[in-house]
Amino acid sequence: MDEKRNQLKKSGRELAVSWTLCAICLIGHLSHFFGAKASWIHALHSTGFHMSLSLFTLLGPGRQLIIDGLKSLIKGAPNMNTLVGLGAISSFTVSSLAALIPKLGWKAFFEEPVMLIAFVLLGRNLEQRAKIKATSDMTGLLSLLPSKARLVVNGDLEESSSTVEVPCSSLSVGDQIVILPGDRVPADGIVRAGRSTVDESSFTGEPLPVTKLPGAEVAAGSINLNGTLTVEVRRPGGETSMGDIVRLVEAAQSREAPVQRLADKVAGHFTYGVMTLSAATFMFWNLFGARILPATIHQGSPLSLALQLSCSVLVIACPCALGLATPTAVLVGTSLGATKGLLLRGGSILEKFSMVNTIVFDKTGTLTIGRPVVTKVVTQVHEKERDSKPGSNGKWSEVDLLKLAAGVESNTIHPIGKAIVEAARAVNCPNVKVADGTFVEEPGSGAVATIENKRVSVGTLDWVQRHGVDGNPFLEMDEFKNQSVVYVGVDGILAGVIYVEDQIREDAANVVKSLSSQGINVYLLSGDKKSSAEYVASVVGIPKEKVFYGVKPDEKGKFISKLQKDEKIVAMVGDGINDAAALASSHVGIAMGGGVGAASEVSSIVLMGNRLSQLLDALELSKLTMKTVEQNLWWAFAYNIVGIPIAAGTLLPVTGTMLTPSIAGALMGLSSVGVMTNSLLLRLRFISKQNQISGALLPKRETHSDWEATVQDDKLKHPHTAIR
Repeated sequence: MDEKRNQLKKSGRELAVSWTLCAICLIGHLSHFFGAKASWIHALHSTGFHMSLSLFTLLGPGRQLIIDGLKSLIKGAPNMNTLVGLGAISSFTVSSLAALIPKLGWKAFFEEPVMLIAFVLLGRNLEQRAKIKATSDMTGLLSLLPSKARLVVNGDLEESSSTVEVPCSSLSVGDQIVILPGDRVPADGIVRAGRSTVDESSFTGEPLPVTKLPGAEVAAGSINLNGTLTVEVRRPGGETSMGDIVRLVEAAQSREAPVQRLADKVAGHFTYGVMTLSAATFMFWNLFGARILPATIHQGSPLSLALQLSCSVLVIACPCALGLATPTAVLVGTSLGATKGLLLRGGSILEKFSMVNTIVFDKTGTLTIGRPVVTKVVTQVHEKERDSKPGSNGKWSEVDLLKLAAGVESNTIHPIGKAIVEAARAVNCPNVKVADGTFVEEPGSGAVATIENKRVSVGTLDWVQRHGVDGNPFLEMDEFKNQSVVYVGVDGILAGVIYVEDQIREDAANVVKSLSSQGINVYLLSGDKKSSAEYVASVVGIPKEKVFYGVKPDEKGKFISKLQKDEKIVAMVGDGINDAAALASSHVGIAMGGGVGAASEVSSIVLMGNRLSQLLDALELSKLTMKTVEQNLWWAFAYNIVGIPIAAGTLLPVTGTMLTPSIAGALMGLSSVGVMTNSLLLRLRFISKQNQISGALLPKRETHSDWEATVQDDKLKHPHTAIR
């Protein structure tokens, strides 16, 4: 990035010098036109002064551009710089001959190279600024990962040890680091001491955190929730998820769309054609033009006119607009995507995604929200005793059970605990506090504390049994078989259970409906049970015949390949390691949320906002970007089809209109500005479409249980989701 900024500064200096010289040239012409009499003004209009300005422009701001063009021509791969260089050098050469050998009767036009170089450098500078802006939008995503780590100085885990903060990039294999509760893991490694639960949802898509004991692996970027861990680094700082994201950003700027490669190839062949046409223009006006149309030669010689027109052809045909057609649209598209939470891996993905006709969804963490929500609270009390007050017989109402469980869980940062606290707030449970010094938590098992002189344990069945609860009178209910169960014990009695599940995304149904309305086939591919997969599919609107359950990770990739054999352009939407094979096999892999590690490594698009509706944004952005590319290419070709004949002098006999090289250079610059303006308008077109999509995706709450329905009747304003 620093190198690019330095290049931009250098380009800016060259642009400033070039346009200063251009302004001096124009002042000289204008002063002569208005008849200024000052001697220094006449000096500005002198031929010698203009020759000096032109030579300084070629050797100064335009030097690198001309050298690059000539090198490309010698290598047999001419580019835009080749035409610019030939146009500038030929204009200067002809003008120099006219000035040094007056008897030739030629016209000198030293201002042409000055203005030509100024317009070209302006276009290059604008392009560089667009690239840096796009890169800056994406590198801002790197702030998601930690920049420093707590390094253990003496490396002795048994005795007291000191730590020092060091940059993550300086970590080496074998270093030991300390990770406190709430910290993001700064490097990939293995736990050597401590016990905690770690939120790995950004990598695996699973909403529930994983218990980490000595010997367990941890990944950079995951969040340590409630315990202190000492981790031995297994990958150096530059090779962690931070490095993965950097490579992802660099790839996003370096990949070219197939249509861009075609444009570059056409531009190369186009250069030979223009050089031939320029030579033909010179031959015609030098040998035949003056004889056939003598009225067109007002002053100077036929050779001077022929040289001027041939130079104009070289200049106006400079394929700047053709070369800018794709990269400007792609740069605007990728940078716009970055600001909207879409990380797009280059123009090739934009083109491919715009043609997708089949999209396959994973279930967990993709169609579901990836965070727990309370769906049911069951107590030992009978239905008719639901409103009775708690007593010594151990009978509790749902509200009382939630109140006590939330009182304990309010001291944890576990997602299930947060879900219980939010559920308690939704039904207006009074806040209760834990008695000082009584709260104890065991990562992966549960928590226990004293509330209102009652010993309350919340967690797994084994956990509450270890705290005095005997037996389990609750039978497993079929409708809740796929949900997590949290047991609540009060003073040695199992007071009730709380069912928690991964909630279906509120926008999932509307997204599936929108895709289907566009003629895109939608499939559900899940490793879960049949009942769970078909239930989610029925809610979001995917037909049963397009639901596949119990699919193993390697089988997902085979399923994608099978669809591709039917000549379908397939996109896969997933969130974790289990989807990696399918994401890699598909034409376009799309990772949910912060899946910048396992899933994103093989994905083409990352939905950084972790919203399924962003899929529609990415699809619309891809279509609009490719439409803009097509418009730019048509404009570039149309400009050349109209401009080249005029530059060759076709209007000269009829209207007396003739394009000088400087006017041709200005028109060439305007064509590039037109292409860039159309590309920038992509932002407005996308925002307009995005507003239409947002209006069609108004959240519609799905009711999952009678208990949740009663909460909705109480005008629940927020879902009971776990807030990390």
